[in-house]
Amino acid sequence: MVRTLNVKSRSKTEFIDITDEVRELIRESGISSGICYVYVPHTTAGVTINEGADPSVKRDIITTLNKLIPFEGDYQHVEGNSAAHIKSTLVGASQFVLIEESKPLLGTWQSLYFCEFDGPRHRRVLVKIT
Repeated sequence: MVRTLNVKSRSKTEFIDITDEVRELIRESGISSGICYVYVPHTTAGVTINEGADPSVKRDIITTLNKLIPFEGDYQHVEGNSAAHIKSTLVGASQFVLIEESKPLLGTWQSLYFCEFDGPRHRRVLVKIT
């Protein structure tokens, strides 16, 4: 079964921690050992795993992505959000996390982030636990 997390971004570019919500879906699934797939069905958003303890890390990632891929450029896409499409491609639309003892096997400092690159918007994150 696929579960849906609804995410509301507040900024044009933002990393939103979804670790607790995914952890709860794993717990509710009753699966003690398996795989959790996290998928973002949007072309201007992504999902990543990175440090969750120090908020400056996600700020540094966002700042660097915005420097490397500026919002304004010699883009041809009519909608004007080519930078968001490029960032989504680089970050990726899916991640998987191993499950043991009904918990995600994330490293001590790791968190799951929904990555908004064309916000603010209402978005979906699809989660499948097997």
